[in-house]
Amino acid sequence: MIVLGMIVLAFVVAPPFGIADRIGLVVFGLGIAAILHLLARSKVVADEQRLTVVNPLRTHRYDWAEVLRITMVQGDPWPTLDLADGTSVGAMGIQGSEGERARKAITELQALLRERGEAPEPS
Repeated sequence: MIVLGMIVLAFVVAPPFGIADRIGLVVFGLGIAAILHLLARSKVVADEQRLTVVNPLRTHRYDWAEVLRITMVQGDPWPTLDLADGTSVGAMGIQGSEGERARKAITELQALLRERGEAPEPS
């Protein structure tokens, strides 16, 4: 919609705008659409073997044993995964602004982490 709007605007804009200005409007619309696409692709997917975190520019795949903790403190924009190698990564696919839906997703991920992430107790 943004790109289409900018194309229409490029055709109907007042005459003082030249061809370079009109092309600039379309390029600007393409840039905004690209940024929104990158943000919209963010997600967190849990399966039997691993946890996949798709952030705007990178996709991270972690075996359950690599993830130590999943936390999201009140006011955080998204949860943080603490990893076994000492690093942490944000999971932008779960937005803190979603309130109850975000809390439910975090609770489910924490339960999966307890189930799949920890090594069994030695016998």
